This record gives sequence, structure tokens and C-alpha cells, in this order.
Amino acid sequence: MNSEKELSGKTVLLMAIAAGVIVANLNYIQPIEGLIAASFQVSKATVGVVAMLTQLGYAFGLLLIVPLGDIFNRYHLIQVMSALSIIALLVAFWAPTVTIFGIASLLIGITSVAPQIIIPYAASLAPALHQGKVLGNVLSGLLTGILLSRSVSGLLGSVMRWQYVYLIAAAAGIILLLILHRYLPRDLRAQQDLRYGRVLGSLPRLLRQEKYLQGAAINGFCLFGVSNVLWSTLAFYLADQYHFGSNVAGLLGLLGITGVLFASVIGRLVDRYSPRITIGLGITFSAVAFLIFASLGHFFIGLMVGIVLLDLGTQFGQVSNQAIVQSLNREASSRNNSIFMFSYFLGGALGTWFSTLAWSHFGWTGVCSVAALFLVIAVLGHFILREPKQLRSMQ
Repeated sequence: MNSEKELSGKTVLLMAIAAGVIVANLNYIQPIEGLIAASFQVSKATVGVVAMLTQLGYAFGLLLIVPLGDIFNRYHLIQVMSALSIIALLVAFWAPTVTIFGIASLLIGITSVAPQIIIPYAASLAPALHQGKVLGNVLSGLLTGILLSRSVSGLLGSVMRWQYVYLIAAAAGIILLLILHRYLPRDLRAQQDLRYGRVLGSLPRLLRQEKYLQGAAINGFCLFGVSNVLWSTLAFYLADQYHFGSNVAGLLGLLGITGVLFASVIGRLVDRYSPRITIGLGITFSAVAFLIFASLGHFFIGLMVGIVLLDLGTQFGQVSNQAIVQSLNREASSRNNSIFMFSYFLGGALGTWFSTLAWSHFGWTGVCSVAALFLVIAVLGHFILREPKQLRSMQ
């Protein structure tokens, strides 16, 4: 396959849009948690568990499904998983009880893993010296999907029943599936002689062998955990502190546009300098964000500045870690990505769970304390499991 021919600008844009539309499924719940709790007449902590199930389902989908990208045709696998996620979204729209909605949320997480098949696919098509730039562009789409999903969900939840958020998401998924079927590049790799059980069994060995993968997994776990600490409790804090509804929680998600605008720049910085530097910046931005939340969160401007810094820190970590992971053995690129993203969303799930518990018992101070714990682990991992100084020597 001629990678430069296949990976045109239009192809990268399509992959970025696909990643954004599908990953959005994971975040629709965050601004409307209060509405869901009122609708099902359950506690906010219960809805926090449901939100955690979405992240946890995604983590296990990454662990059990994404490695199939090293076995099967990725063109077909991306479409199959997209179709299954549409079905899960329709179940969430229909769900008559919180139990069924929780099951649907788990299934949404498990089936919405296509972006993590798209990312190593894009990396495999990209020329080596431009891999960071390509990944930055695709991850820009991913982050755009995350922030727009929060905004769309919050705004729709303020003008219609929250269930319609999931119906509209399913409709968007159907349109995307038709476009992918027509325009996504075919996977022309030679079929690998691998068995599913053997592929899954190789994951612990890959993690033991790849020191840089270990460092990326720990850093991703912490930085996405910190991000979810905020976004899982922001709607509660806005209602308690300012008496704002889901629409404001959604609009605040638009502040993450800063991370989107910087994604390709971050990718070029990784190509030119060092992922160790950019990961350190990600930790620093996230830490400063929560210092602002803890000390100035009762001022609305403080919340806004902190959200910008937090999303920027998350994006620095995501692009840098993906550049590291995709620079490793390309024959195992889907498995390496599976290990990294499993850790990433496991951190997100635990960040969601612990922060909602902390909010229920200790309020905003407890939420900021949970973030501080994740950040301490990130700093220790950054200095103990050092990231590579340069990627080119690894390619």
C-alpha cells in the first residue's frame, strides 16, 4: 500500500470526523446526569455509577475488541463496531428503567471503540516522519467529538427530553456508517495468521516488554482520570454553586476548543522535540487547572480558565502518549493501542466513580482531592517510567 497516496488530507479529515462522532457517545451522559437522576427518581451517586459503566465498558471493549485490528480487516471491523454502537444508542433511548439504561450505557461503551481502531490504522498509513502530525489531526477530531458531545447534550437536555440525545446520536451514527462504507480506505494488509486467544494472551507480555508502553499507560490513566473528575461532577457543582442547568454545563464544554486548536501543533512538537517534554506540560497544565478549581472555583471566570487549562493538558498527554504507542512495533499496533487505551479509560472510569462519591460526601473539596491523588501518581510515573527523549530512533 502506498501510504502517501492512501492517506490524503480528505482521508485524514474523514478519520478525524469518524473518531469524533463515535467517541461522542461516551460523553453525552455527563451534562445531563441531573436530568437522568430526576427522570428515574434515583440519586446522583446512582447516575454516577451509570456514567462509570460507560467508561468501564469502553475500557473492556478496548481490551477485548480493539486487538482484533491486528487479526481482521480494519475497514470491515470499524463498520461492524459502528453498527453495534448505533443499536446500543437506540436501547438507551428506549430504556424504561435505570437498570436497562445502565446496561445500555455499558453496551455503548463496549461498542464505541472504532476510534481506537482508526488511530493505529491512520498511523500505519502515515509516513513515519509525519506520524505525529497525522495523529494530532485525528485526535483533534476525537477531542472535538468529546467537547461538542457535552455541549450538544447539555443544550438538547434543556429543551427536550434527555432521551432524544441518544436518538439523535444514533441518527448521526447511521449517516457516518454510510459515509465510511463508501470512502474509508480499504485495508490491504496481508492477513495475519493469529488466533484471538493468542492475541489476548500476548497483551500482558507486550506490556512487560515495552517500558515506554508502561509509562504511556500510567500517564494516560492519570490524565484522563483527572479530566473525568471534573466533567463527571461539573453539572452538580454548577447547580449547587450557581443554580445553573445542563445547558451551561454543555456550553462550558466548548472551552475545550483550545485543545482542538493546539492538537496538530502538539503533534509537530512531538515530532520535533520530545514526548517527555510535552507529557510534562500536560501534567503541569492539569495540575494548575485544579489548583484554580480549588482556590477560585467559586468564581465563574476561575472555572472557565481552569477548564481551558485542563483540556489543554489532556490533549498534550493524549497526543504525546499516542505518538509513543504508535511508534512501537507496528505488527502489534492495535494491541499496543488496546493496552494504552484500556488503561486510559480505566482511569476515566475510576475518576468518574471516585469523584461522584467524593461529591456526595465531601463536596467540591473532595472532588479536587481526588484529582490531586491522580496527579501525584502521574508525577511519580513520569519520573520512574521515563518516556523516550526522541521518537525517530524508535521508528
